[in-house]
Amino acid sequence: MEDTVMPNWLRQRAFLTPDRLAFEAEEETITFAELNSQVIVLAQKLLAYGLKKNEKVALLFQNSPDFVRLYHALMYVGAVAVPLNTRLTVDEQVWQLADSGAKLLVCDPFFLSQGQLIREKCSAVLLSVEELNNLPKSPAPLSPDIRLNDPCTIIYTSGTTGHPKGVVLSYGNHWWSAVGSMLNLGMPAGDKWLSCVPLFHVSGLSILMKNVIYGMPVVLQQKFLPQAVNEAICRKGVTIVSVVTNMLMRMLDCLGNHRYPESFRCMLLGGGPAPLPILNRCREKDIPVYQTYGLTETASQIVTLPPEYMLAKLGSAGKPLFPAQIKIVDKGKELGVNQEGEIVVKGANVTSGYLNRREITEKVLHNGWFHTGDIGFLDKDGFLYVLDRRKDLIISGGENIYPAEIEAILIEHPDVEEAGVIGVKDERWGQVPFAFVKMRDNRPFSEKTVLAFCQKKLAGYKVPKKIIEIDKMPRNAAKKLLRRLLYQYLPENVHR
Repeated sequence: MEDTVMPNWLRQRAFLTPDRLAFEAEEETITFAELNSQVIVLAQKLLAYGLKKNEKVALLFQNSPDFVRLYHALMYVGAVAVPLNTRLTVDEQVWQLADSGAKLLVCDPFFLSQGQLIREKCSAVLLSVEELNNLPKSPAPLSPDIRLNDPCTIIYTSGTTGHPKGVVLSYGNHWWSAVGSMLNLGMPAGDKWLSCVPLFHVSGLSILMKNVIYGMPVVLQQKFLPQAVNEAICRKGVTIVSVVTNMLMRMLDCLGNHRYPESFRCMLLGGGPAPLPILNRCREKDIPVYQTYGLTETASQIVTLPPEYMLAKLGSAGKPLFPAQIKIVDKGKELGVNQEGEIVVKGANVTSGYLNRREITEKVLHNGWFHTGDIGFLDKDGFLYVLDRRKDLIISGGENIYPAEIEAILIEHPDVEEAGVIGVKDERWGQVPFAFVKMRDNRPFSEKTVLAFCQKKLAGYKVPKKIIEIDKMPRNAAKKLLRRLLYQYLPENVHR
């Protein structure tokens, strides 16, 4: 597969089905031919600017056609996109620019002021969409082809050691993710996918890939609003939506006594297993729920549960997509039925590694098998059950939060000596982070002060919902923090 060359996906799609609708957005609708023409002009402007193949470009955008156009323009040039999580703080985004080596940051009007703050703290050049559109065009030819082993995207994941890691996704990773999904979900005529998840996430980005590979129209919404999503399903012919449990719950609440039309065929559910009450509500309304398991490192879903098993295999993420494999291992040995161990996956959609993290890459990738760090088991029928997402991972509203990242910020506070963070159940978000701190030299503890410190350093969803002072952090003989023992310090009215 390393030398496989394909026509540029947008170019080929515009050639095959030029008049087919590509995107329905709030302010415009675009055919594939129109999209391709717009993207070519933008790519020629990037060439005039001096952008070259394999150079990294950071993107700070809302969900919009501007993001779509720029992303495809980078593919025409052969540059590598680094989509930034818009919910991160300026310091977190600056770190990602430095780590990726991105010399150019492009912002839409909504994030221009934040882009200017980023620019003040790094050496990258800032371009607004307006400035980019005002550049001249280069007469230099654009590459008509892509190579599947070339890097396409770098997406940063939350780090277990205090810093995120840049996952390098190739064109081949994106291609096989789209193909595997199609082989599992099918692709009947008239399909229309709604994208309301952030395009900087792999789940949102994968929809852009499916758009041009399948030739399938996408309804693009700037942000998730349950009523707007329901209206798109009921009135705009949407047949597939990607959501997490909290989003699905809000959609059901908004739907009330109404039902979705029979044309709606797939509620693709990620972010962890759905609670039984939610699945029962979906069954009562004949809503087909496809539960999934995936990671940034697998370019989106790699395991999916079809709706016919929604209740029979309650809690399962399903079976691997057609081109992928999965097994459970412990200490290098493959385990049997119902034995708990590490989830290990293999497939052409799996990343080749982390940017600038050779040691970590070699630790998690062996002979093509990716060690996820997640714990689970396979039942007698081969269905995967995920028991613990990366052991200490907190999943809040579909966002991944690692305790170590919050702990690293907490101990930056001059009065905090030690810190520990755990996930606590929450009816709205699934989980929220709670923090425990040991103060330095008997210094006075102020939850308000420590929270304010975190709010300056962390994205809002990572800020602890409560901070509790304790006298001693539970540690083992090797002085490793035992987070599971922190639950004993929770107030009585808080559920684990």
